[in-house]
Amino acid sequence: MTYALIFDCDGVLVDSEPLSIAELGDTLRAAGAVITNDEMFARMIGRSVASIVDIVRQEQGVDATPLLPDYRRRLAQRFQQELYPIPGIAHALLELQSLPKAVASSSTPARIAQSLELTGLAGFFGTRVYSAVQVQNGKPAPDLFLLAARELAVPPENCIVIEDSGAGVRAAKAAGMYCIGLLGGSHAQASGLAQKLPQSGADAIAQRADQLPALVRERISAPLAK
Repeated sequence: MTYALIFDCDGVLVDSEPLSIAELGDTLRAAGAVITNDEMFARMIGRSVASIVDIVRQEQGVDATPLLPDYRRRLAQRFQQELYPIPGIAHALLELQSLPKAVASSSTPARIAQSLELTGLAGFFGTRVYSAVQVQNGKPAPDLFLLAARELAVPPENCIVIEDSGAGVRAAKAAGMYCIGLLGGSHAQASGLAQKLPQSGADAIAQRADQLPALVRERISAPLAK
């Protein structure tokens, strides 16, 4: 029986969430929104930039869309200087190298590619990198994870998702997949992930990335558990 791994990118592979929240928060406030970075950590982790802009537009009547090109430029510059892999994730990927794997991220294809290249993780995934722009509905809908499963040619029930957000966990569970919540990013405490990931339905929790191989092996050895 074949199993496959599907990784979120931001906060799972790369420690990008604090950078992204800081720059997007500045952008939303420049457009006239009243929102703090703490509120964004609490509510917006795991969602695409487009969906966050939509939420702010609906709630506050503020449209930050014209400012997004400048946001993306600033964030790309910060990534060049400040982006690092999640501690322990490269070693975990090496331990899990025998399993097919993919990335399924709410970020744009360009941002995912930049993140993986800058942190030296691109080679683990090859072309199996999927973005929310490729599906009709982003996380917390299951569309993106189901796309990854189809491309991997592995049934959803045999896919193991590694996520760091409530929206991502809900998307994985809606897709019928097993989900491990990862608390290894520097944003985990600010986002309250230790509480949110189990509440969202995570089947297991990894405090650190180096715990992922054991949790994956545990799932594979007990396929009927959930």
